[in-house]
Amino acid sequence: MSKIDFDEIKSVYMQADLLYSDAEVEQAINNMAVEISADMAEKNPVVFPVMNGGLVIGGKLLTKLNFPLEAGYMHATRYRNTTSGHELEWKVRPQIDFKGRAVLLVDDILDEGHTLAEIVDYCKAEGASEVRIAVLTNKNHDRKARPDLVADFVGLEIEDRYIFGYGMDYKGYWRNAPGIFAVKGM
Repeated sequence: MSKIDFDEIKSVYMQADLLYSDAEVEQAINNMAVEISADMAEKNPVVFPVMNGGLVIGGKLLTKLNFPLEAGYMHATRYRNTTSGHELEWKVRPQIDFKGRAVLLVDDILDEGHTLAEIVDYCKAEGASEVRIAVLTNKNHDRKARPDLVADFVGLEIEDRYIFGYGMDYKGYWRNAPGIFAVKGM
């Protein structure tokens, strides 16, 4: 792994374009919670944020879902703190048995969707009765991994730029940024 230039990390944030403010993102999360509750409240779901990107949205969303559910997490990655994808690597598989139950995957972004597609396939193969996807952001472009892979619940639509904040990172940093930002020139 190459050494991170901390000045570059700070500079990226200072120069970034704010796409959605903290308040706009929070409202989008509230709206998602209403939709998810209407759809899944009677399904006894297992909710799995996909780490690391799903950490922020998963935590914020879970507190707004006022119905019985079990929550765990899974960690699969293709990026490894870089800006381009690699092969899927499982770091932590789900620890809660979801066979015969509805599964809600929660992630930060549906970009090309290679990671989510493989996770959906895994959950179906392991016996989930249905798999639903909630993403904070859906990136608008025509490079999706599979045409049938769409999120069931989307907080915000995002332009086709390199973005960070609210769980999405730039080289492992700025998941904590207070809003959703686009890297200048990317």
